[in-house]
Amino acid sequence: MVYFIATIYTDLKKDRTDYEVYIEKVKPIVEHFGGRYLARTDKVTALSKKWNPERVVLIEWESWEQMERCFSSEEYRAICSKRENSVDSRAIVIED
Repeated sequence: MVYFIATIYTDLKKDRTDYEVYIEKVKPIVEHFGGRYLARTDKVTALSKKWNPERVVLIEWESWEQMERCFSSEEYRAICSKRENSVDSRAIVIED
């Protein structure tokens, strides 16, 4: 299994409208490519002042290849700029 973990940080100087559109459109794309959301929430409690994301997304994939197919797909590439241009996001992948 492969776990994709993303943390999201909002820039108050940027409009979040594009990110809201991204949130709506990305879920069916991820699920179409076999990803399963384990968490997708703004309800985050920081235990450290050094790491305080506003949103966390956790997606489970059967394989690295499955995840790569999703994120390199035309469908995903058509919307990824909405996230890139509106929030600061950081991601890691954990393999089990």
